[in-house]
Amino acid sequence: MLHRFAALLALLALAVIAGQPLAAESADLLDSLKPGSVQLRSAGPLAFGPQGILFAADPQAAAIYAIDTGDRAKAESTDRPKVEGIDEKVASLLGVESKDIAIRDIAVNPISGNTYLSVARGKGPKGSAVLLRVSRAGKVTELPMKEIKSSKVMIPNPTEGTNPRAPRQLAITQMAYLNGRLLVAGMSNEEFSSNLRAIPFPFTKADNGSSVGIFHGAHGGFETKSPIRVFTVYKIDGEDNLLAGYQCTPLVRLPVKNLKPGEQIKGTTVAELGNRNQPLSIIVYQKGGKDYALIANSSRGVMKVSLSGVDKIEGIAERVNGTAGLKYDTIKDLKGVQKLDAFDKDHAVLLVRETGGKMNLETVELP
Repeated sequence: MLHRFAALLALLALAVIAGQPLAAESADLLDSLKPGSVQLRSAGPLAFGPQGILFAADPQAAAIYAIDTGDRAKAESTDRPKVEGIDEKVASLLGVESKDIAIRDIAVNPISGNTYLSVARGKGPKGSAVLLRVSRAGKVTELPMKEIKSSKVMIPNPTEGTNPRAPRQLAITQMAYLNGRLLVAGMSNEEFSSNLRAIPFPFTKADNGSSVGIFHGAHGGFETKSPIRVFTVYKIDGEDNLLAGYQCTPLVRLPVKNLKPGEQIKGTTVAELGNRNQPLSIIVYQKGGKDYALIANSSRGVMKVSLSGVDKIEGIAERVNGTAGLKYDTIKDLKGVQKLDAFDKDHAVLLVRETGGKMNLETVELP
């Protein structure tokens, strides 16, 4: 099966191994990036593509950058990151107080094992964004954005942000690279505002994407205005699907083959995981020969969802009180998790907020 870590391993196969030349496809991808300066107006989601290319979203500008990190050396160290007070270290590096930064996303480079952070520096419209790199040994450095090789694509018809329920930050909520395309979820300014795009890479331009509708069991109705908050790629019956998490908290299956510009597509709701809750991150992995999704949530801790039967479930199509569909366990040892990403097939990197407010970057064994 293909889950997020398997997808990362596929990217690793394209990496530059010491002494080996670039593959032609990878060289073409790097050739599409040109030197110049990148100025991010806002911090948004991150995702890795081949050859250490980092995709960084700027929701306020409705833009996505593909950035050559130059981070293509296969790790010789077996260290796994652990940084106590990561928020304080980031603030010190940027010359501000920890209350003036927000870590919006994390992404692990599958080649090097370095972890990248998307950080908002300052608040309000005058704030800015930076990208930081945390080495396996825990050293935090800023990724220079001047004279760096990059390319950019603009997102058409993003949410205008005038509706408090549709802030501009929701223009881009999650990204993943798959087979020459960047999959992008977010919110448009169209009537069916939940949007999914499959943008070819190297970038040329983005189309208007597909409008997405789902049945929300906790709300008892069909919805088209609630955006996907998080998603990951997962193979079901040999076909690529998205497992997507929504506010309050349906888990939905969406075949990637259905993503066509201008189409209205309907997802299959495979689980209702509890109302009054927001998913924060999702990965899929294998343990003991079985497949699971691990989902960090704002109100219900970290859920381990069994994916057994996800290929057969017909979908939730009526009101649900409580939970329904795929079964899950709450991982009681994992508290305060704000973000997570796969580190390797056995471990995940977590951004954790302690009870007192301090934030740590930790690596744990997958449960």
